Amino acid sequence: MLNFLSNIFGSNQGVVSKLQPTVDKINGFEKEIEKLSDKQLKEKTIEFKERLNKGETLDDILPEAFACVREAAKRTIGQRHFDVQLVGGMVLHQGKIAEMKTGEGKTLVATLPLYLNALEGKGAHLVTVNDYLARRDAAWMGVIYNKLGLTVAAINHEKSYLFTAEKKDEDPVDIEYNNLLPISRKEAYAADITYGTNNEFGFDFLRDNMVQSLEQMAQREQHFAIVDEVDSILIDEARTPLIISAPAEESASLYRQFAQMVPNLKETTDYAVDEKMHSVALTDAGMDKIEKMLGIKNVYSTESINLVHHLEEALTAHALYKKDKDYVVKDGEVIIVDEFTGRMMPGRRYSEGLHQAIEAKENVEVQRESDTLATISFQNLFRMYKKLAGMTGTASTEAEEFWKIYKLDVVEIPTNKTNIRKDSQDQIYKNEEGKFSAVVKEIIERNKAGQPILIGTISIEKSEKLSQMLKRNGIKHEVLNAKHHEREAKIIEQAGRVGAVTVATNMAGRGVDIILGGAPLDSKRRDKVVKSGGLHIIGTERHEARRIDNQLRGRCGRQGDPGSSQFFVSMDDDLMRVFGGDRMKSLMTRMSLPDDMPIQHSLISRSIESAQKKVEGHNFDIRKHLVDYDDVANKHRQAIYSKRKKILEGAEIHDDILNLIDEVGRKEYLEKYNRVGPETMSQIEKMVYLRSIDTMWIEHLNAMDYLREGIGLRGYGQRDPLVEYKAESYHLFQRLMQNIDGQVVEILLKADIRPEPVTIERQPMRTMQMRGADEQAAAGTFTDVAPESSQSSQPQQPQTPTTGSNNGVQVSVRTKSTNLDTPGVSTNTVSAFAKVGRNDPCPCGSGKKYKKCHGK
Repeated sequence: MLNFLSNIFGSNQGVVSKLQPTVDKINGFEKEIEKLSDKQLKEKTIEFKERLNKGETLDDILPEAFACVREAAKRTIGQRHFDVQLVGGMVLHQGKIAEMKTGEGKTLVATLPLYLNALEGKGAHLVTVNDYLARRDAAWMGVIYNKLGLTVAAINHEKSYLFTAEKKDEDPVDIEYNNLLPISRKEAYAADITYGTNNEFGFDFLRDNMVQSLEQMAQREQHFAIVDEVDSILIDEARTPLIISAPAEESASLYRQFAQMVPNLKETTDYAVDEKMHSVALTDAGMDKIEKMLGIKNVYSTESINLVHHLEEALTAHALYKKDKDYVVKDGEVIIVDEFTGRMMPGRRYSEGLHQAIEAKENVEVQRESDTLATISFQNLFRMYKKLAGMTGTASTEAEEFWKIYKLDVVEIPTNKTNIRKDSQDQIYKNEEGKFSAVVKEIIERNKAGQPILIGTISIEKSEKLSQMLKRNGIKHEVLNAKHHEREAKIIEQAGRVGAVTVATNMAGRGVDIILGGAPLDSKRRDKVVKSGGLHIIGTERHEARRIDNQLRGRCGRQGDPGSSQFFVSMDDDLMRVFGGDRMKSLMTRMSLPDDMPIQHSLISRSIESAQKKVEGHNFDIRKHLVDYDDVANKHRQAIYSKRKKILEGAEIHDDILNLIDEVGRKEYLEKYNRVGPETMSQIEKMVYLRSIDTMWIEHLNAMDYLREGIGLRGYGQRDPLVEYKAESYHLFQRLMQNIDGQVVEILLKADIRPEPVTIERQPMRTMQMRGADEQAAAGTFTDVAPESSQSSQPQQPQTPTTGSNNGVQVSVRTKSTNLDTPGVSTNTVSAFAKVGRNDPCPCGSGKKYKKCHGK
């Protein structure tokens, strides 16, 4: 607790100083390790593993292990860990958050604890923010691990890779899959060290708990993980749970109809927008207008109540979500833009029909809504790891949340060289036009001196507006935003060249250092930039989170380099407008201040920071609220997934099933069991149990979702909704377990199981849709894609079995079809339908007559 309090007040020198003796031990090993040959250095890994098996701990071997990693880095990439980097590595090994400033080498620091913890043979994960960084860092740092005899893999959205030292890649930033060999997902997780994104680790966990056999599971246990850019992953993205879903059948015509009607409504008259709460509501006049357009008397009547959902989503899409700010339209698709990083997020979709409403608004193809099959919050995903650590340049402002939710201390790691960056006070303007004019003027003046400039904007729309103004003034520049994701790393690494002007959405290019003079490092170019004052950062607007502003500032002044930063703010900015900017703007108007005259006053700067703190507090409450409720569901999830895994591992369930059946039924079932044969029946029992768990679990999630939506009303009765939710959910869970047992018994007793080959048709799992707290504001839900096809050197098990023969009993599993009219059915099921009447319902479960379905 003392560590936590010291982090809050910005002093943790004691924590760092306690690690100095260990740093001295590591340095003491350096001369000895330098004398080892490459073969002897690699054999050290075997020695460490043997010492661990004999009872030594990771802390016992830490000094020598860190010294070996340092030596491997020197021999491979020519970089030697600084003492402060050794401190950062020890903090990560202790399961804490290491706050290290930009340019302090976090990627290299991570190699120390990853190597040490991978020695236990249980896997070590490095979680990063995008596929590019996962692939780049695995290939860049892979040579170090390879030198020490460990394997390293990278997991991307579509493919997985294993590092191999056979090829050579000289440029660590421009990696085109050199040194990376395509492998299967399972092989990637079997590697000693695995790099990947938070989304992929989460989706793979959910998929592993939907498989039908152990061979299909990809992941091992959650042992040790380091989360890179920990504030982005555990804070910014934590408002939205991960969701695996399947397409649902939903007509697109209603979305298009309402998308054409809503623009006829007028703001304030027909609907009211609440920017603070990010919500919109129809007025009575607006409702009357909509009902006239629809030609109905009451939209809330029983006959038309289903239209309300489409109306609300269309209005939300029209009033609250703006093109090139919240989303972009690319190749006929609506792609969400991350509000914190400015990056496009393909595959992620808004929930509850909002994404379809935006597609209709932008007149692109309206995709079907999704049904949820599995879900988990990031908080509960990462809390499953036995040891969790993180690193970032900005964590202190969120230290309280890291401790309360994840029990993670934040430790500030000293910089290797003193930071000499100059941060100027904000310049405040009356309106946006005056602000941008001042920004352009500042850019022109500094560009004449050859000083490189990085301009941060909060949206694609603003970056393109500024780009047009720079073009009119003849300023050559690069634009870096979500529309140019492919060129992101190359552009940002050259932002330090002489005279370079780079316009970027606030955190674009995160994870790539800006080198003065540009890459590769050139001393003459660097000296020119240093004389001009180093990289200058211009912020065109304050973000709602102070961390994002600090991250932008932190792009300059790396490793003791000179640099400066300046924020330009106007009363039209979102943050100022929502939190009282109108009053200040009217005051400036009464004082007849020109648009281009700035105000610099500590009172206004403090009011901006106060507004940011309010928003941060509000967002923390949302995330805490999500965790409080998801913790309840998480206990249920753990129990169900644990039971499911035991069945997959071959746990004996026959006696458990017998205990569920009464005496008469038990006698009947034992006759059937002996007639078919124990080996065959055990397979059937396993299949039936898994099917019952999967079906009932999704129904349980649906019931929990309905409970959560209405539980807030208990507050009117002076009852704590969370306490009530826990009590009600307990009863729901008890009912879930009873329903699973009941369905297993019913199916096994009623099923006609014969020794000769038969076809057992498995119905698809029922689906549901689940919405988390403020999910739309947090950029929606993830719609899942199937795992990448295996490009392994060994054949991989299919993700879902279609047909298989188990000891004379043929089992056919029906899969979801891409054709809406004809559900996909295994071709081996036809023989089982031979005696079905032509006018009887088709046994496939489609609801059609047999002659219209499989009787054709």
